[in-house]
Amino acid sequence: MDVPELKVTPDRYVTYRYAGASGDFNPIHLDDEFARGVGLPGRILHGLYTMAQVARAQTEAGGGPESLRRLRVQFRGMGVPEAELTVRSTVTGVREGVAHVDCVVEQNGRAIVRNAEAEIAIGEPSTGAPA
Repeated sequence: MDVPELKVTPDRYVTYRYAGASGDFNPIHLDDEFARGVGLPGRILHGLYTMAQVARAQTEAGGGPESLRRLRVQFRGMGVPEAELTVRSTVTGVREGVAHVDCVVEQNGRAIVRNAEAEIAIGEPSTGAPA
């Protein structure tokens, strides 16, 4: 099993949409001036948005969200809107129908998520949407 590389460029408004969806309205995600005032490069992505991209790569490879059995990430940097994120995944082994995957997310040449691990069920037919 291979997990294809996922490239996604968060648009300039993703932090506003994600704030509404997640309930996290911390101004470091919404206000460039505030973020710069506390030493950041500007608004930063929500960590959970970045983690969601790791999950997305795994579930696309596994055939759907039901394939993701486990996900763990370590945030190691800050992502920013309007710069491409690359999720790289390496299958390290397969045991009892579950692929074990190591993942990293990079942006602008820096790893912003490292030591991420996922487990993806493989070889199980999708059940599809409920009737």
